[in-house]
Amino acid sequence: MRALLCAALFTIALPAISGNTSAVGLWKSIDDGTGKPKAEIRISESNGVLTGRVEKLYRAAGEDQNPVCDKCEGADKGRPIIGLSIIDGMKKDGDGYGGGTILDPENGKVYKSRMKLLGGGAKLEVRGYIGVPMLGRSQTWIRQE
Repeated sequence: MRALLCAALFTIALPAISGNTSAVGLWKSIDDGTGKPKAEIRISESNGVLTGRVEKLYRAAGEDQNPVCDKCEGADKGRPIIGLSIIDGMKKDGDGYGGGTILDPENGKVYKSRMKLLGGGAKLEVRGYIGVPMLGRSQTWIRQE
């Protein structure tokens, strides 16, 4: 009985020990230039495909607190950045995610993207690029949940 109880407790604790193995959740993006928080993005999954929406922006007191994506094209042009879908089509790819895109609301451009969990799932390396992954830039996002 005691061994069974120990095994049950270990099984319950195992996910906490091994870390979070999914990118699903709330993430704080950190500006790769300034090192300061930029936004919180909620990543969700449907049928094995990840998408992400902006939930919160970190803006200075003198800045517009609810800016729109005036540099975006198509249906996103003029839409508020809060609530905007910026990650689309990401699928599990080896030890990370790929095959999707990421929108940069600051310049309105859509880039190919790759993501990889780091630090037992506490951090997410997000890379946007044109053509090949080596021609791009990365940000490290921090899990908020």
